[in-house]
Amino acid sequence: MNDFRIVKATEDDIPLILRFIRQLAEYERLSSEVVVTEDLLRESLFGKPVAEVVLGHYQDRPVAFAVFFQNFSTFRGKPGLYLEDLFVIPEMRGKGFGRAMLVYLAKLARERKCGRFEWAVLDWNESAVRFYRNLGAVAMSDWTVFRLTGEALERLSEESPK
Repeated sequence: MNDFRIVKATEDDIPLILRFIRQLAEYERLSSEVVVTEDLLRESLFGKPVAEVVLGHYQDRPVAFAVFFQNFSTFRGKPGLYLEDLFVIPEMRGKGFGRAMLVYLAKLARERKCGRFEWAVLDWNESAVRFYRNLGAVAMSDWTVFRLTGEALERLSEESPK
């Protein structure tokens, strides 16, 4: 792990971040859902930032990335850290880079006095589920994630509050 380092992404890294996003989408079988552009990333990560990115480099080669943001737990009364994406390129998996990225983020969560660190994983991704369980992470099986996008989001936003 001496040759592995984690750095905060800069605006110059936007093309690399977009490549990682596309690789992740391909791995997750969701390529058709990727509509993000470099301009959107620039605004969301460096204009009015709503998320952060760290990059993992092995021997000065980018091999991993993580996208995360702060949320808030009303029950804990503290911020939380939410991991939106973690991706290690396929040929570099199994070398401890994913774990190193999670350790980095867990330390960051503690530094920021977060009450929790959480993320979602696709049900079919059994290797990731095993990996996360081995870290001590617990699946929130009693919660269901809901999402509004596209027309459904637009339709709801146009309703008048009653």
